[in-house]
Amino acid sequence: MLDVNRVLKEDRLLRAFTGLNRQAFDELSQDFEIVVKQDAMPAAGYAYAKSQKQRKRSVGGGRKARLQRVEDKLFFILFYLKCYPTFDVAGVLFDLHRSRAHRWMLRLQPLLEKVLGKKMVLPERKLESFEEFIVRFPYAKEVMIDGTERPIQRPKDQKKQKSH
Repeated sequence: MLDVNRVLKEDRLLRAFTGLNRQAFDELSQDFEIVVKQDAMPAAGYAYAKSQKQRKRSVGGGRKARLQRVEDKLFFILFYLKCYPTFDVAGVLFDLHRSRAHRWMLRLQPLLEKVLGKKMVLPERKLESFEEFIVRFPYAKEVMIDGTERPIQRPKDQKKQKSH
């Protein structure tokens, strides 16, 4: 399992795993903690799905979360977004099952986006038109578009194949 405390103590490792130095991580951690607490269920202290049924058991029962501290949660999502490991790999590194790693990613990514959106540091994801591209990047002179070839089935007959 990955020793998050060791990584948080060494600035070089923290940069390698998350892309942030300790000061930037601490500043982001403070804002992230506020958003996590706002999103949390008041009684239980953790985020929950809106469609989840009413509790039958009292709070505190069941397994304890592997990512308990805010720093662990922030480190997990920053590491995931920087390295994009498979959920199997992330699960091994953080001592989670792959499905739990996936659930943590789904839970924490919107919270991180909310924090980064407040700081106005999120990159713009989609451009709807070429005009919008020109407005956003007025000094661009050349644009290269990367494409992917996809195999399609073609008839064996050479005459029919020409139409394809």
